[in-house]
Amino acid sequence: MAGAGVSRGRRIAGWILTVLPSLFLLMDGVMKLFKPEFVVSATVRLGYAENTIVPIGMLLIVCTLIYLLPSTSVLGAILLTGYLGGAVATHVRAGEGAFPILFPVAFGILIWGGLYLRDLRFKTLIPVRISGEQS
Repeated sequence: MAGAGVSRGRRIAGWILTVLPSLFLLMDGVMKLFKPEFVVSATVRLGYAENTIVPIGMLLIVCTLIYLLPSTSVLGAILLTGYLGGAVATHVRAGEGAFPILFPVAFGILIWGGLYLRDLRFKTLIPVRISGEQS
């Protein structure tokens, strides 16, 4: 089991870092399914056709659900990283400011940070050392 040996506090922090961005991403995906005017106008302003909004929303929801399932969370994190990379590229291409460009990057950090805290396998794969910490 991936979470075996993880302290309770670390596991709780990991799930908080998992659930918070996931709720936002699910809400974003659902909004794309309902297509309120502000979603349509923002998407079209960024250069996407209106008929792409629902498929993008469905993709986001599916990737987020895959991420939330412990058995497929790594695959979900990889898929969401690709999705968020596309968001960064879109905002860079559209000449948006720093916040719209860095917002998806922050979500990627939260997504992988949640996995890092919940799964000890990541500690060996990505050995983050804090100054003065013993191995």
